[in-house]
Amino acid sequence: MIQIKLFTTAFIFVSTFTFAASIDQTIIMCNDCHGEKGVSGDADIPSIAGFSETTIADMLTIYLDEGRIARKSKFRHGDTQRQETDMLTVTEKLSDEDIEALAIYYAEQTFIPAKQNFDAALAKKGEQLHQKQCTKCHENGGASPDDDTGILAGQWAPYLQQTFKDYRDGTRETENGMLKKLNKLSDEQINALINYYASQQ
Repeated sequence: MIQIKLFTTAFIFVSTFTFAASIDQTIIMCNDCHGEKGVSGDADIPSIAGFSETTIADMLTIYLDEGRIARKSKFRHGDTQRQETDMLTVTEKLSDEDIEALAIYYAEQTFIPAKQNFDAALAKKGEQLHQKQCTKCHENGGASPDDDTGILAGQWAPYLQQTFKDYRDGTRETENGMLKKLNKLSDEQINALINYYASQQ
């Protein structure tokens, strides 16, 4: 009986250690694109630090379901000579436990707003537009992770520009309510919103 218990305990320990090591390597790979602890230094790559667990898990699942375009990207850190990859290729290798572990890890990190240029006049218009159109789902000026919609405030403007474009042309799925609102906005209004989010540094 004692031998069986010892064997079971050892098996659990080895399995846990192997899982932890695997997740550590996955986190390193993710950070090699998204930046240390998920804080991006590249304007076309979003910061994901501080997003809620639900948001991170949903994002990864959406890639698996091919509801979001997976663009090829080079690694920005570590071995930058590695072959470029994309989010579908990455998520296909993840188990449910991996996704949960990644969601927990990035939710525990601190979101750091990107330091970037913005147009103050447009940002003011964008703030008014956000309060009128967006605050129901994107709380606290888009800075709250608790609404499970990601963090817009302080996110890279070029990334947000691409995101809005993807939503409007159907390349990326979103809720019907949000899509209807986006389609009613002019290019100038979207630009104002992006400048508002970029201004929160």
